[in-house]
Amino acid sequence: MAASMALVVGAPKLPLSQPRNVVGGQIISAAVGASVGLLGQSLWLGALAGALALAAMMLARVPHSPAAATAVIGTTATTVPSWEFILLAGSAAAVLVLVGLVVNRLNGAPEYPLYIW
Repeated sequence: MAASMALVVGAPKLPLSQPRNVVGGQIISAAVGASVGLLGQSLWLGALAGALALAAMMLARVPHSPAAATAVIGTTATTVPSWEFILLAGSAAAVLVLVGLVVNRLNGAPEYPLYIW
């Protein structure tokens, strides 16, 4: 999520920084990571989850490269149920976008977001 916030605040005009990409990418990646995590927890499965998450985001047209880390975490490091991990990642991404909206207004970047969905 830290890399997502860096994009939202540091490069608010990039497509990767827009709410659709941030929230959609995080939710898709969390779902992929949780799904791959059902096979076990290993670094190899984490790498597979990251790659599959990037492919899924591209197919859904919501690329957000920092979200690939969410898939890796969902596979290798989570101790919460899969549905809860997906809900938490989506909620955190939505809060991140809202904070980014406020911070960008304070930083003089009132044009964020360029589009919502």
